[in-house]
Amino acid sequence: MAPCVCSKISSADALVLGAIQILIGIFHVFMWYFILILYMGQIKGTFGIYEPITYRTGCTLWGIVFIISGVFLIRVAKHPSQRLVVLALITNIFCVITTIIAVALTVTELSKFHSVSYKNYGQAKLGREVSRVLLFSYPLELALAFTYSIFGCIDLFLQGTNPSPAICLSFSAHITEGVMS
Repeated sequence: MAPCVCSKISSADALVLGAIQILIGIFHVFMWYFILILYMGQIKGTFGIYEPITYRTGCTLWGIVFIISGVFLIRVAKHPSQRLVVLALITNIFCVITTIIAVALTVTELSKFHSVSYKNYGQAKLGREVSRVLLFSYPLELALAFTYSIFGCIDLFLQGTNPSPAICLSFSAHITEGVMS
């Protein structure tokens, strides 16, 4: 985090958050590649091919946003500055928005299933299972992005007011009490 006495996330924690975000992003990009190969191999049959909304929008390819956000988190942990903290905060907020949209698209895809040719049924079923697996990884990414966004906002707020260490401790205690109750 930025150089503030009252930062609740240590540099090691920020490095771990960044590494996990990069790993989740790489996982999503690999799943996009798998889905791309899977759906490109379909044969046009009587009932057509299965092209879900997440495939058409490239939803799993949005993992690139997670990778970029993780890189910014690692940069902030190694070379903290207010500009990098703001950039990391912006990319994490973008991650939150992207994740919420991806969850909505995936739930929409899984709630509807149109009949497809028997030749393409296996690909459609496997693609839907991949979407279910990705649906379990979205909350993890959302939690990581929210965690950094909240503490990044707190750090920026406290840096802007130039607080004394006593104010930082009382502010941190107040935040902790609010979370616990």
